[in-house]
Amino acid sequence: MTIDRDSPVPDVVGVYPAPGKAIPISADASLLALDPLGVTESAWGVFVDAVSSAGVGPTLPVLSVLTSVAPGELTALPGFEELLLWRRIRDEATSGRWGSIVVDCSGYGDPFALVRAPAVLSQIINRLWPRHRRLAAAAERPILAQVSTAVDELDRDCRDVRDLLSDPATTAAHLVVDTGLRGQRQLPRYAALAALSALPVRSVYGNDGTARLPEPGFAELASAVADGFGARTVAVGAAPETLDRVARLRRLGVSFDSPGGNPVGTADTQVSRIAGSGLDALYEMRWHQPLPDPARFGLGRAGDDLLVTISGFRFPVRLPSVLRRCKVAGADWDDDEVRIRFTPDPAVWPERPTA
Repeated sequence: MTIDRDSPVPDVVGVYPAPGKAIPISADASLLALDPLGVTESAWGVFVDAVSSAGVGPTLPVLSVLTSVAPGELTALPGFEELLLWRRIRDEATSGRWGSIVVDCSGYGDPFALVRAPAVLSQIINRLWPRHRRLAAAAERPILAQVSTAVDELDRDCRDVRDLLSDPATTAAHLVVDTGLRGQRQLPRYAALAALSALPVRSVYGNDGTARLPEPGFAELASAVADGFGARTVAVGAAPETLDRVARLRRLGVSFDSPGGNPVGTADTQVSRIAGSGLDALYEMRWHQPLPDPARFGLGRAGDDLLVTISGFRFPVRLPSVLRRCKVAGADWDDDEVRIRFTPDPAVWPERPTA
């Protein structure tokens, strides 16, 4: 599957793409090219129909305005277009039609922004209209039930895609970087963002074909990064000819590891009580997190999410239930592990019943 509007893949495999339709390219493989705007138009039409059929326009004029928004305008809403792409990918992955799916993210700008999108959109939805308020509004005003259901489905898709991307039993991520100076500089950042995004990295590819001169220390760096994920490193040599046909791609001898690793980064957070009890308790949340630049590491809080910023990239990490009733008391980073301490918030911490 490719989500790049200008992907060269159809030319390389020799097919004419039909956006949104899987085109056979061999006995064992098909190509599915997704047009982000086309996916958005289709999904937005379903949402507009749900709001319009509910007849809430006169009651809530803002929804009338919302239904008049063109799908093309929604591409500016953080995470919306990306979520819809992931939702289509998820639907194909769970359809039972394919043995495996390879998602080519190479032409989509910042792939980590793409991975982050479901978490960001879910956070926006629940900040603007929290789920408990959606349920209450639907119970008090039945006319809102259909709208609440539509928003719930969107939020559920966010969480579903997020779980799929971080599940090492079903997903394998592969980092591909050139072996030159640019790749050597970017790889530590990619490793940090992959851990923060909970991507189950299975392999790190060093691509000699895009570097004029491989950096002397690249192999050691790639090996250290891969070890942090329990992954392997793969050296891809420069091709002697232009890679414009499938047969020439096969000569590279590159294969992808299947899913089957372990949870990594924020998917493998550990929470423990390290001191006290009740309102005097001290809890600690920790996970393996490389930091290419500790000076550009930041923490914040937004509702039930911990906002973690690394090298200018911010990702919302959902807090376990016990920590949602706590306040942050401090944080440390040592030996590639983030440790954040929490203390109960007296305003929301349940009181122990008295005898």
